[in-house]
Amino acid sequence: MKYKRLVLLCLIMISLLPIISACGKEPEKTVETEFLMDTLMELTAYGPNGEKAIDAAMGRIKKIDDLMSVSSETGDVYKVNKSAGQNPVKVSDETMYVVQTAQHYSQLSDGAFDITVGPLVNLWGIGKKEEVPSQTAIDGAKALIDYRKLQIDVSSGTIGLPERNMSIDLGAIAKGYAGDEAARIFKEYGVKSGIISLGGNVVVVGARPDGNPWRVGIQNPFKPTGNYVAVVEETDKTVVTSGTYERYFIKDGKRYHHILDPSTGYPADNGLASVSIISDKSIDADALSTTVFLLGPEKGMELVEELSDVECIMITNDKKITVSSGLKDNINITDEEFIYEEGR
Repeated sequence: MKYKRLVLLCLIMISLLPIISACGKEPEKTVETEFLMDTLMELTAYGPNGEKAIDAAMGRIKKIDDLMSVSSETGDVYKVNKSAGQNPVKVSDETMYVVQTAQHYSQLSDGAFDITVGPLVNLWGIGKKEEVPSQTAIDGAKALIDYRKLQIDVSSGTIGLPERNMSIDLGAIAKGYAGDEAARIFKEYGVKSGIISLGGNVVVVGARPDGNPWRVGIQNPFKPTGNYVAVVEETDKTVVTSGTYERYFIKDGKRYHHILDPSTGYPADNGLASVSIISDKSIDADALSTTVFLLGPEKGMELVEELSDVECIMITNDKKITVSSGLKDNINITDEEFIYEEGR
């Protein structure tokens, strides 16, 4: 579940045609792209401070990447993992917040979401390797995964791992935090209309310059990027997708994707092709897209229905689309190959 997602943008912004203001002029628009957190990021801001806002937001994302990447030797996550089985490590307030949030979702899902999944992520190396590990190796990695053993001391600002070779991986949540921070910076600079696209994580700031909601397309998990199956209209929201098509390899006719189930040690195999979460905070949507995927169709949707201000779109391997109850009047299915089924 490393910084999801390296390859495909799960959400395609489909209403980015030039927008004409009341005075007949297109609002000032600034767009910048960079490759950070193992994915292509594109930030778009409308208004006179757009360039400054984007530069500041990109700088903030870089800092978060440095702090929370497993490979950044000066970062918190690297230091925590390197010190596994030794002493807890002093971390930044940002890392502490993200880890605490991750622990919340670990507890909420009874460990379906678990940031100590690092040993399993490293073993599979999906995106870097194309080999199925031995069952012995998988069992060894599974034995090192247990969020309940993670030592979090808020008063001292430290995080520790009690056993050697344990490791944390914030790939299923850190990008969501980066999206929230970028949106915060946009607003600090007075940007009232913008889009923050961080791979499979999209945050829409305000409405479109013409006052209408942004239209966000949900990627078809069975076709190349740019093919969408549904459209939702949102203002000041985040939409995050996790799917089996984002990073994977095929071995002996079987697809092995990057969403690893800590309980089995293998990629999740529950009939789901993708899960999209819509919420106010991207850090929550990021964690929940993975959590709900791992819980599966029934338990995952049950969890979403228990949460306030959270909606969900599930797409199954047999091309069925199910949405949470609060979304049924705000989704347009655009691909006739898919069967729409309302949630409870």
